[in-house]
Amino acid sequence: MSGCDCSIEFSSKDESKVLITLLAINALMFVVEIVLGILSESTALIADSMDMLADATVYGIGLYAVGKAAIVKIKAAHISGLFQIVLGAAVAVDVIRRTIIGSEPESSLMIMVGIAALVANLICLRLISKHRDGEVHMRASWIFSKNDVIANIGIIVGGALVYLFDSRFPDLIIGLAISILVIRGGIHIIKDAASEAKSDKIGSQCTD
Repeated sequence: MSGCDCSIEFSSKDESKVLITLLAINALMFVVEIVLGILSESTALIADSMDMLADATVYGIGLYAVGKAAIVKIKAAHISGLFQIVLGAAVAVDVIRRTIIGSEPESSLMIMVGIAALVANLICLRLISKHRDGEVHMRASWIFSKNDVIANIGIIVGGALVYLFDSRFPDLIIGLAISILVIRGGIHIIKDAASEAKSDKIGSQCTD
């Protein structure tokens, strides 16, 4: 069977399974974190829930791109990056709002939810790790999962600092840090997608 694309087909199926699992985990954690973030008045948890929502959307976009042409995957990564930047900016606005109007974050909820989210994202990171050097839409997924782990550790530390110092500012600082992390990740993905598009264009010209 000369010209068989069996390896590509198997790779696409594997990518799809991974992305479906990642999407389900992040969608579930978004619901958990947004509810408990609001109840605990924690900017950090709300910020991380928005990050989870962004990631779930990104994995959905990546799932759509699996098995499609390179240009589709590049566009999917670009859209994912833009979405991350928008949500990161929205979180930054919420941090500013809560700094002005005040908040009383619940440290114990921050720590418990942060630990649960960390476990979930470590699972995601392990699932996506073998695709971290793959195509651009999968590299984007790797970057998001890695950033999530960093953010979750920040939430746990922030919750501990809220308890130790009886202050809301560690929560606000962690929330702002997560928003910056999300925005930087989005910018990185857009740059990666642009570089991939340039390489793909050059490659196409060389084969013409």
